[in-house]
Amino acid sequence: MQPSPRFAHSDVSSGPRLKVAAALAGLAGLGFGIPGAIGMKHLAETGQTWVFMGFPTYGDGPFERIGVRSSVPLLGAVVGVCAAEVAAGYLLLRGSRAGVWLSHGLLPLEAVFWTGFALPFGPPLGIARTLLIISQRRRVDANDT
Repeated sequence: MQPSPRFAHSDVSSGPRLKVAAALAGLAGLGFGIPGAIGMKHLAETGQTWVFMGFPTYGDGPFERIGVRSSVPLLGAVVGVCAAEVAAGYLLLRGSRAGVWLSHGLLPLEAVFWTGFALPFGPPLGIARTLLIISQRRRVDANDT
């Protein structure tokens, strides 16, 4: 069987599921990245974890319990992953196959940070995004047969 013309180049079908997945990527990337950037600046200036609405941002979690203290480079990595997630969301919105690959490739890195900083909203957003991408792809593949 020949590959579908929609998948022959770099584009994938940009259906409603992919658009929701793109929105979830943007929401998670900005929702974790903005506090990460503010927290990184605060940590660099004061040496303390930034506290937002009574909760420490990117500190006092499982990472610290195993001896990995919050640092500017660690928070920089979080912000970098979040920026890449926003980029993945943009690419998904455009129906780009690169967005699919970037989204899937970021998932293990995100999972490390979600776990290490005890971020409860990360896993549901990441799992939902991934399932939507997979279901959109299967739906397109099923329509091509």
